[in-house]
Amino acid sequence: MVRRLASQVHRQAARLLRSQYLKAEPAWYRAVLAYPPIPLPSRAPPSRSAFDLPPDRSQRVAKNKRYGTPQPLPIHYLEDDVRRQFFKDHPFEAFRPVSLVEGGGVADEHSIIGKEWTRLRQRGRNPAAEEYVTSAVSFLLGISNKLISSAIKFAVNLHKYHDIPLSKAYAQAVAQFRSLRSEHQIATKTAALEAEAYGAIFAPTEIERGFAKEQEALENWSSKAELDAGAIAARKRWKAIVERTGAVGSGWTKGQDYVRLWKEGVRPTYAPGLTEPTEPGPTAEQVAESADFMGVRALAR
Repeated sequence: MVRRLASQVHRQAARLLRSQYLKAEPAWYRAVLAYPPIPLPSRAPPSRSAFDLPPDRSQRVAKNKRYGTPQPLPIHYLEDDVRRQFFKDHPFEAFRPVSLVEGGGVADEHSIIGKEWTRLRQRGRNPAAEEYVTSAVSFLLGISNKLISSAIKFAVNLHKYHDIPLSKAYAQAVAQFRSLRSEHQIATKTAALEAEAYGAIFAPTEIERGFAKEQEALENWSSKAELDAGAIAARKRWKAIVERTGAVGSGWTKGQDYVRLWKEGVRPTYAPGLTEPTEPGPTAEQVAESADFMGVRALAR
């Protein structure tokens, strides 16, 4: 039996009715004619331009290609290659703090674009590596877009609109970026020195705050060690102190000396250093013999 496609069953039934092979219309015939199925091919590959395809894939023309399971095609932009090379050459640019806040709109494109953009300085003297992040933040804060300049965007603009090879466009953009960044850094340091000369006091930087916290932690560790040593000494201070006087005996007698002293009525002193006074006071005879035993002179003074 010939294999039929599900979307062409009603057409085959119409041919069989015209040839009078089928004497009566099937019950589903009119319903399928009123609502025909989706035409084939049901899994045809979507048409796609070569704008965001890699160069090798966009230049090849597939002939008699056998399509398999549909999979998403890779997306490629020229800015990605430039961005990857830029952050490989300038790794510390990725450590600059940037605030990412999602808003309700997208910032408009800068007015200087295309053939008019020939120098990176035209969009500002404080360049940034990424334009999209900075423009989104400027849109939220209400800052003008004219203050933004991107080295990556400038390199791609030179390559697209000025017909400059990508390697030369990248070198030119990076050279202007470094020049503007060094100029901005020198101007910032000079302004800070001038402000300090006029008596300005700046808040501590993040590095200074980190050193202060580290010093505070070290001091806490040293004080904690002293407290631990004091606690150990206090625990040792209250231990029992027993002096070997030799009155009970020099060896172990299984308690016989203790029982003998108990029968004789002698009370053993195991720690005479704690029970006896360190400095004996004057006796009654010594006090009576003294000229001022009542302490009158001491009170008069």
